[in-house]
Amino acid sequence: MTRVKRGNVAKKRRKRILSLAKGFRGSHSSLFRTAKQQVFKSLKYSYVGRKLKKRYYRSIWIMRINAAVRPLNITYSVFMSSIKRSRIGLNRKMLSQMAIMDIQGFNILVKQVI
Repeated sequence: MTRVKRGNVAKKRRKRILSLAKGFRGSHSSLFRTAKQQVFKSLKYSYVGRKLKKRYYRSIWIMRINAAVRPLNITYSVFMSSIKRSRIGLNRKMLSQMAIMDIQGFNILVKQVI
């Protein structure tokens, strides 16, 4: 049987893993075995992080809306229930942007809803 040299294939595979590990600290970026483990771990963390990002932004939008309606003597929950009752189709992201960018328009919306 003839000898099979895997030089190109193995080098390409290792190079791909090491390029993904670029920027990691210590041997995690230079040694193949540790880099491979760290790349798998980082890919798992990035998957989880994409899910957590959605939760995090939603909580930020809720905080912003709450901070904007409190000076008008309304709580967040009362405001959101009245938004739903009046069938206004603005989501939390748009409401928080309105609260930041267009304060007068947001105040008019709050007075109209309540």
